[in-house]
Amino acid sequence: MGLIKMERQTRETYIRVNFDLYGDILEKSKIATGIGFLDHMLELFSFHSGIVFEISAEGDLEVDYHHTVEDVGITLGLALDSALGERKGISRYGEATIPMEEALSQAVIDLARRPCLCYNVSFPSEKIGNFDTELIEEFFKALAMNGAFTLHLRTFYGKNSHHIAESLFKAFAYAIKKALAPQEEDYLSTKGVL
Repeated sequence: MGLIKMERQTRETYIRVNFDLYGDILEKSKIATGIGFLDHMLELFSFHSGIVFEISAEGDLEVDYHHTVEDVGITLGLALDSALGERKGISRYGEATIPMEEALSQAVIDLARRPCLCYNVSFPSEKIGNFDTELIEEFFKALAMNGAFTLHLRTFYGKNSHHIAESLFKAFAYAIKKALAPQEEDYLSTKGVL
């Protein structure tokens, strides 16, 4: 697949990504968004999915985290879309249900080029530390729309907002790992293309 390099610069942010879909080139993810909680979630995602990436972000964090979180999602999504190319020889679908202590979340993915996010998640608190929990939906929305894939996320239950977020990112990681698994058919579609 090769190493994908992606940049996004706006008046509010500057994001740089090196993206290694199967971890063949980069040894370890290096993540520096300026937002500790987002870094933590992206490290979990990378570790459990096997996707390796380097992210460096500069954003207007003095305003709030929204622009940086969304633009990181956009840039990662664009890198994923580029890395997938024609989406040949992949399993296409992936699903995972992952617990994190008392929280249980599910991610279901279709890597066909049909961008969609269905998000059925509620958090008991508006913040995790100084991170707005509503930004988790913004991140996944930006990722799915720009990565051109369908993503369903839901939390069955949970009392701790950090645990809910962690179960979501881990479920997404395992679901995408399954969707990326190689298979013999060129395209798992009656249309003959994804």
